[in-house]
Amino acid sequence: MKVHLAILALALSTAASAQQPSASLPPVPPALAAAKTVFLSNAGADSGLFPQPFSGDTNRAYAEFYSALQSSGAFRLVNDPADADLVLELQLTAPYGPTNANKQNGTADPLPMFRLAVYDRKTHYALWTITQSVYFAFLQKTHDHNFDEALTDVLNQFLSVAGKTPVPAH
Repeated sequence: MKVHLAILALALSTAASAQQPSASLPPVPPALAAAKTVFLSNAGADSGLFPQPFSGDTNRAYAEFYSALQSSGAFRLVNDPADADLVLELQLTAPYGPTNANKQNGTADPLPMFRLAVYDRKTHYALWTITQSVYFAFLQKTHDHNFDEALTDVLNQFLSVAGKTPVPAH
């Protein structure tokens, strides 16, 4: 009797799994995996983010991302977009929203976020966009740490989509 129940359970689980739709991901544009060269464009940072809550200046994200991308060895960075397979546009935004946390409905100010748009240089079409929030902190040191972590997350998301090896976290 136990053997029959085990066989029945196995048959039912096999039939159930056969009816489940496959969890395949939509295709990634082939230009991302085929790219060898990239040009990084600095789309800047919204005002009011430097020198507080983040230290440095409005070029900090661009300089750090450029350095990390170069160190990854995943692509050759070029100085002219005409020489690139992909054009990356990095921007740090501070979305508009409420000015104070609202305890009644649980909303709070939107967090600053990085936006990396990836364009095919030949067609000028956007192939992919990555956004990553920079989490709130009370101390400048923690704000800066969260900034670095979010920027690393953006880089790793891009490398992953492009089929490259992500970089280790700081």
